[in-house]
Amino acid sequence: MSNLLFLSLTIMSIAIIGCMYRLLKGPSIADRIAALDTIGVLLLSMVAIICMVLQTNVYFDIILVIGILTFIGTTAFARYIERGVVIESGDDKRGG
Repeated sequence: MSNLLFLSLTIMSIAIIGCMYRLLKGPSIADRIAALDTIGVLLLSMVAIICMVLQTNVYFDIILVIGILTFIGTTAFARYIERGVVIESGDDKRGG
């Protein structure tokens, strides 16, 4: 079982290298954001596999932090693509 886990870590490392290429050379900003999100998910998965290899649950907090940061980063970049700003000023004329 351990050999299978090490093989999956190797495959995920190769996938991260591919995503790094797409992150640096991507034809559009959306491709770069998708690559960055994929890198975050792959890192999260790699930490989970390392937890299984070491037979510990010490790194579960790290998995949670990586997941939260990946989600926030992807959301912020998507908002930037959509509107051109991440945080809008509060001077809009909504309400009554």
